[in-house]
Amino acid sequence: MQHVTGSPETRTEKHMDEQSSNKAVPEASADEVQLKMDQTPADQQHPASHSGLQSEIRQGRLSWIDLTARRLSERLERADGRGTWLKIRYLVVFCCFLANAVGYLMRVNLSVAIVAMTVENSTGVEGPENVPHYDWDETVRGTILSSFFWGYIVTQVPSGYIASRFSATKLLFFMMLAGTAATLLFPTAAEWGWEWACVARVILGLAQGSLLPCTHALLAKWSPPSERGRMSVYAYTGQPFGTVVAMSCSGLIAASAGWPWVFYATGAIGLFASALWILLAADSPATHKLTSQDERSYIESSIGIKPITDSSQRLRTPWKAILTSVPMWALIVVHCAQNWGFWTLLTEIPSYMDGVLGFNLKANGLLSALPYLGLWAFGLIISWVSDTLLKKNCYSIGTSRKIGNSIAHYGGAVGLVALGFMSASQAGAVGVLIVAVSLNAGTMVGYQVNHIDLSPNFASTMMGITNCLGNFMSILGPLVVGFIVTDKHDAEQWRIVWLISAAIYVVGNSVFVIFGSGETQPWNSADYLQAKAASVQDSSSDRSSSPQPTEKL
Repeated sequence: MQHVTGSPETRTEKHMDEQSSNKAVPEASADEVQLKMDQTPADQQHPASHSGLQSEIRQGRLSWIDLTARRLSERLERADGRGTWLKIRYLVVFCCFLANAVGYLMRVNLSVAIVAMTVENSTGVEGPENVPHYDWDETVRGTILSSFFWGYIVTQVPSGYIASRFSATKLLFFMMLAGTAATLLFPTAAEWGWEWACVARVILGLAQGSLLPCTHALLAKWSPPSERGRMSVYAYTGQPFGTVVAMSCSGLIAASAGWPWVFYATGAIGLFASALWILLAADSPATHKLTSQDERSYIESSIGIKPITDSSQRLRTPWKAILTSVPMWALIVVHCAQNWGFWTLLTEIPSYMDGVLGFNLKANGLLSALPYLGLWAFGLIISWVSDTLLKKNCYSIGTSRKIGNSIAHYGGAVGLVALGFMSASQAGAVGVLIVAVSLNAGTMVGYQVNHIDLSPNFASTMMGITNCLGNFMSILGPLVVGFIVTDKHDAEQWRIVWLISAAIYVVGNSVFVIFGSGETQPWNSADYLQAKAASVQDSSSDRSSSPQPTEKL
């Protein structure tokens, strides 16, 4: 007996190739594009030959997006006829990476630019003379930095619901355009006053509230369980990548061309990314015009969920079951801890390096980016290790998530405590920050992907809930720092900030380790609500049919 080795997808491709190897396929003429789908075996269909697309070709109604996709599919097609050589699931993950990178580029650039926007920054770097500067104290700066999250929390849950029931790709596309507009208009808003600057950041927050729920919705439909860890990391490392670009380039742009060009350049990148997104991303393997039949079958069989294309069959969200789930509340607590610690560091590292460590504006931006460069690199390493150990059955999914998150939060807490008691040494402080932030990559194979473990069907809704509640901490973090740090040159005040963040990390992760889970929850089932309703009806029928006690006279 001949044995076929390799991945499930490769075995499927080889089997199909063997079946079709002896069949001669004549070259099709232009008129033969009207061949009906039922006349061609599924494994021989070109990804761009779906019936809906063929109909548009025949009737001359092919959109530029569909036409571009069809041409790209033809260029990517293998010579042996086994679909395309590019794994489309990783193309979609790249789109998620790009969306996250641009999203964080837009939200983080202000952390560096705001240092150049103030009237008298202590770095001695001036920039162009015609660039406006503003007399904003630490409280105002903290308010502007946190205002992003006022809008961000509002759209989390609605975005998760819309992404799970309708279209995550279309929702995120329109939100990316709105965020780009808010970024381009920020310099004008700042000229009108700090209150208008807050309004622009609130609009950006409203637009980006869909980023994580939509990313989770796509990962739930595109990532096989054995690849989920690294696909999640590939998508979400866009966040540290965007942070690195924002922090390293914003200071250089502000010092050379002026701080408004930080936002103009970011807006231009946002327009380009939006165009790529709508062209290359799709909600599921069944709807992507470049997905081969082999890859689609592999993904759908691995996940074990049949795609729902009929709106009448869409799943109802079991809100009560989700909100009363203990693992779900463990996710909420650890997400709150993550957002407090991560966003306190992200928004305040430039101010700390300016006030305590004394770096100038250019060096500030570059050095502030180093911890997030380490985060990006360590994320790639830990995702590979995590998925490899899972494939070898070294531990369960739940244990894998808890170990990754513990590396991030317990390790980060140790680093923050060390930073608080360290002398004002530039090299030592930067080194500790790099280690503390880099270890945070463990969350990408920890709590951040755990939503999909618990419920692939409702992962986007769950992410919307946890990110909504977690971002209250993102609002409080910068505000508390503004209240504690009245003098940004005082290392003692910064020590309090780092110790508070370390304590929150420890408490949040401990709750996740004790009460978290990696098992798919019962309420993920498509017929969960129907089964519950039937159970209630049966119990009610049993009570009504039971013999009633006779009344004694």
